Amino acid sequence: MNYNVDQRTKITPRVRYLFVAVLVLGCAFGTVATAAAQNVAPPPTPSAITPPAGNSAFLEGHAQGTQGYVCLPTSTGGTSWTINAARPEATLFTKFFGQDVQIITHFTSINANPNENATLPVPLSGNATWQSSFDTSKVWAKAVGSIAAGSDAASCPNTGSIPCLLLQSIGNQKGPAGGKLLADTTFVQRLNTNGGAAPTTTCSVGQTQLVPYTADYYFFRADQ
Repeated sequence: MNYNVDQRTKITPRVRYLFVAVLVLGCAFGTVATAAAQNVAPPPTPSAITPPAGNSAFLEGHAQGTQGYVCLPTSTGGTSWTINAARPEATLFTKFFGQDVQIITHFTSINANPNENATLPVPLSGNATWQSSFDTSKVWAKAVGSIAAGSDAASCPNTGSIPCLLLQSIGNQKGPAGGKLLADTTFVQRLNTNGGAAPTTTCSVGQTQLVPYTADYYFFRADQ
C-alpha cells in the first residue's frame, strides 16, 4: 500500500509538469499563428501573379523544400527532365523571437473538399496542398499565373530558378477541431524563388531527381 502511495506521489508532479508544458506549448503555437497572420506586406508583383482586388495577404511563410523531376523520352528519340507535379515538398517557416518556427507543410494530395474553381472529377494524381502545422486546416490550389525567375527584381529576382506563381484555391478544409488558419485562403503567391530548376545533366528514362529550392509563400483571403 505504501508503495502505491509513494508512486502516486512521484507521478503526480510529473503529470502536472507535462500538463503545464503542453499548455505553454499550445499557447506558444497560438501566438506564433497569430503573429504570422499579421502585418503581412508582399512585394509589388506583375499583374500576371497579382491576386484580384478584394483579396489581402494574411500569412507569409519562407519555404525550404525540393522540386521533383522525372526523366522522360522526347519526340526526337532523346530524353529530358520533366517536372513531376506530384513531388513538390516543402516546409514553411516564420520567425518567432528570432527562431524559425514551422507553420505549414507543402505537398501533393487529393482535393478532399473541391470548390467551384476545381476541375471535376478531382485528379487522382493530386493537387498542390498546404496544411497548417497548428490546426491542420488545408488549402488546395492550382496555378493561374506565372512569371519567369529573374524577370522582376522586386518579387522574382533569381534567374535560373523555378517560376514565381499565382495559385487560386480549388478547395479548403477546416482542421478536425474546427481550426481554420488556411480554410479561408483564396490565393497563394510563390515569390522570391531560388533554385529548384530542372537538372541539366543527361538522364535515363524513369530516373528521378529532387532539386532543392527556397521561396516565399504569401496566403490571401477575401476582404471582410
